[in-house]
Amino acid sequence: MSKHDSHFANYFSLVLGLLIAIAIVLFAFARVVGSSTQGAQVKAEALQLASVHDRTKPFARVAIAGEDNAALAIVEKASATTTEAAPGLPIPQSAEDLYNSACSACHGQGIGGAPRFGDKAAWAPRIAKGMDTLHKHALEGFQGQTGLMPPKGGRVDLPDDLVMKGVDYMVEHAR
Repeated sequence: MSKHDSHFANYFSLVLGLLIAIAIVLFAFARVVGSSTQGAQVKAEALQLASVHDRTKPFARVAIAGEDNAALAIVEKASATTTEAAPGLPIPQSAEDLYNSACSACHGQGIGGAPRFGDKAAWAPRIAKGMDTLHKHALEGFQGQTGLMPPKGGRVDLPDDLVMKGVDYMVEHAR
C-alpha cells in the first residue's frame, strides 16, 4: 500500500467516524426532545388511555363463593340501535352516508357481482322482483347467480330501517 493510499484511508476513516458520531448525537438529541414532549401528551390523551385499558383488561371475571360478587353483574351488550357500534365504526345517519361508508365498497365498483350504483341495466331485473325482495336480500343476505350479498352488507350492527333506506337510495338512483 502506497503512502497516498494509506493517507486516503486515514482521512476516509476519520470522515466516516465523524459522520457516524454526528448521526448518533442527532439521534440522542431527538430522543431527549421527543421524550419530554410526547410522553406527557400520550399519557394525558383520554382516547389513548381508554384504548390501552380495553386492550389490557381481563377477558373474564370469576365469581368466588362466599365473597362479595356484586361488581360482577352481567352487563348486556349495546343493541344495534345505538349511535356507536364499535370504536371507529359510527352508525351512519342517512341513506347517503350509509352508501358512502358501507355499500360503496361493493356497489361502487361492482365487486362480487354487486350491481353498480346508478347502473340501470344491472338494477332493472332486481327492481322487477319488487322492493320487498330487495329489502329482504339486503337484510338477510342473498346468493344469486351473479354474486353474493352478505346480510346487511357485512355491517350487521346496522338497524334494519337504515339498511332498507340504503336500498331505496340505490334503487332511486338506478331508475
